[in-house]
Amino acid sequence: MTSADFNTTILVDQTPEAVFKAASNVRGWWSESIEGNTDQLNEEFLYYYKDVHISKMKIIEYIPGKMIVWQVLNNHFSFTKDKTEWNGNRIVFEITPKGDKTELRFTQEGLTPANECYSVCHDAWTSYIQGSLKDLITTGKGKPNAKEGGLNEELIEKWKLPRK
Repeated sequence: MTSADFNTTILVDQTPEAVFKAASNVRGWWSESIEGNTDQLNEEFLYYYKDVHISKMKIIEYIPGKMIVWQVLNNHFSFTKDKTEWNGNRIVFEITPKGDKTELRFTQEGLTPANECYSVCHDAWTSYIQGSLKDLITTGKGKPNAKEGGLNEELIEKWKLPRK
């Protein structure tokens, strides 16, 4: 991680276990358009938003109550010159007790101001973490993107997860 990597932090009254559980419920705070498991080590999942953004993630660390790390395996943006800008990035959720509260620090390693998508991604992640995920943790209800069509079917098919 470099100091230029995007990060944002929230502090809540809930336990580290509750924060971990909410962060693992990616459909509950990021998007209902997720295929695959988001709550087990070595699982892969696909995120998509219309034809604008498609990402394939792998959970490379999953330490209950402490940390979740996703590796971006494939990424496609429709609005950047480099369509694969996030490829290889790590998305890290660090959960730490702070007195009687819990801190969640979200970092996307590799997302820096040099990225073309930085301002859009900065605003989106800030909204998802400071708003939707925090709401899911504190009230039990987040504000994820609704499931919808209009997808880049070619990439969805190419990156499709194997059926278990």
